[in-house]
Amino acid sequence: MGLYAMTGGATGIGNAIKQQLLSQGNQVIVVDIKDADIIADLSTLEGRQAAVEGIAAAAPDGLDGFIPCAGVGPHISPPSMVARINFFGALAVTEGVKLLVAKKKGAIVMISSNSATMGYEQEVVDLMLAGNEAGASAKLDEIGNGQLAYGGGKYALSCWLRKASKAYAKSGIRLNAVAPGFTETPLTDAGRSNPEFAELLEEFIKSIPIGRPGLPKDIAEATCFLLDPEKAGFISGTILFVDGGHDAMLRPNSF
Repeated sequence: MGLYAMTGGATGIGNAIKQQLLSQGNQVIVVDIKDADIIADLSTLEGRQAAVEGIAAAAPDGLDGFIPCAGVGPHISPPSMVARINFFGALAVTEGVKLLVAKKKGAIVMISSNSATMGYEQEVVDLMLAGNEAGASAKLDEIGNGQLAYGGGKYALSCWLRKASKAYAKSGIRLNAVAPGFTETPLTDAGRSNPEFAELLEEFIKSIPIGRPGLPKDIAEATCFLLDPEKAGFISGTILFVDGGHDAMLRPNSF
């Protein structure tokens, strides 16, 4: 079967994706800060480089797919840490393994969020898309709003993906993303236990049209669908919302 690499495969959505790929008979190289094949801190330049080098060493003949799933929630302090991991870390490793995925004409599935459409500072997004990590980090810490850091990072990631998908396709790579809604994971559990976010999150959950929060397996199924060249071979540059209908409810005229 195939050989895949991913970041953030130890818990939550990442672990569900890993288990789904393994159940299909694939091999999976996992990068994480613990309990992984490659230990790396993606908030740092050194950690990102270690991740890329580790994956390259483990997959010299190329990858069938890559999933940059490592991420933190808006409750993390300082807010700049959210952007360093969720945007800059994800992007650096994705770009770093591009040639490995191109060798096998594989697929990359990034992890966006339906939060990407719910609020962001355009100035920060512009700094992110310009690759100005220091500037974006300083501005986020000045604003001091973790939700803007989270939503802004996911929005910037989605914008980058849409713009980059043509170039990636020319290299034989299908570049897509899933955009989960509220999903029950250790990350969201931490948010629900934080007094600053708990009440807001509970109201958010109640408003999900399908009537329940997402489960990691929901996101894993969608991710593996997008990775599959037989089932999703003509899908590229797409953000697939897996959010129980939330985005459609909030933005019925945007698609």
